Amino acid sequence: MSEFVVDGRWLALGKDGRLTAHVRTRGGLLRWTEQAPGGPKWTGPDFVETPELSHVTVVQGADCYLHLLGRRTARGADGAPVVDFVHATQFQTGRPITDWRSLGSPSKDPARAAMAGPPVGTVAASGAVYLFVRHAGGGVSMRREGRRGAWEPWNNLRGQQGIDGLAAVTASTGLIELLAPADNGRTMHWSQSVPDGDMERRPNIRVSPAVGSPVALETSPGRVTYYWTDAATGGILAHRLGDWVIPLGGAPAEGRLAAVRAVLDGYDCTVLAHWGYDGQVMLAACGSENEGAGLWWLPTGESTVCPPVLALDGYGRVVIGLVDPDGGLRIARQSDEPGLVMNPAVQA
Repeated sequence: MSEFVVDGRWLALGKDGRLTAHVRTRGGLLRWTEQAPGGPKWTGPDFVETPELSHVTVVQGADCYLHLLGRRTARGADGAPVVDFVHATQFQTGRPITDWRSLGSPSKDPARAAMAGPPVGTVAASGAVYLFVRHAGGGVSMRREGRRGAWEPWNNLRGQQGIDGLAAVTASTGLIELLAPADNGRTMHWSQSVPDGDMERRPNIRVSPAVGSPVALETSPGRVTYYWTDAATGGILAHRLGDWVIPLGGAPAEGRLAAVRAVLDGYDCTVLAHWGYDGQVMLAACGSENEGAGLWWLPTGESTVCPPVLALDGYGRVVIGLVDPDGGLRIARQSDEPGLVMNPAVQA
């Protein structure tokens, strides 16, 4: 996987209609900001210093604040790794982020703490940030922001045999869902019964996502669709709880799939993208929750060194975020033609 990878919404729309992008670099992050809603000009990159950051994900709530969650790996006096998780916030587009705050680790034992996986998160309707981590025992631990910004203690949600690739989402109902793949052919699942309530364990799902591939998207009010790369066949699958698993074809390389809902020609659609083994970005679209009618993967003609990200710009157009071999940002934006036709990518 590329050294430039940032997980989650590393390309995200702010309240003022401008996009912000984050890409990893040595010693921290690079941040680009659109000069005006809809582009095409950008400012940056600005350097956000974050020493020893091994993983970072960006999550966003309804208030449009961007929350950066990182896994930090330092070296102790004896040379052994010392791992903790950190959090910072960008409250407004283009404004500096806050100082990084340590959230500790699910385990007090340094050796077990070092076995924790990458951070995954989501933001509740209340604005509370939820951080999920695969812990050393193969289950999932959670830490969330409580009232007035105070973080609650780590909570062990249990589970076993988990692998990296957790997927979390907050639905419009205010309820959070969490999917956690395992290496036993059964994927773990948690959800809430009430907003900001306990994360309750649900029955396992008999599917086997490839490491790091799942993405969760609300495709109708309160209803979440999960997309992932199948570990056995290498193809992409879609699933909504209580329904059949739907094969979508494709042959993605490693890394998380990208998904976003958009209005195309007046219809509510789901747009999907993945990173091919040759580095090219493949794109497909279908009516939301109508994957069974079929979709076709089309090459965009664009390449990237890490999985692409999808977003909507200030005018509701689909945007693809790409990273070049030097860690630079390139943006492909939907054209004004009918359907889903993308303009060539331009350097930010």
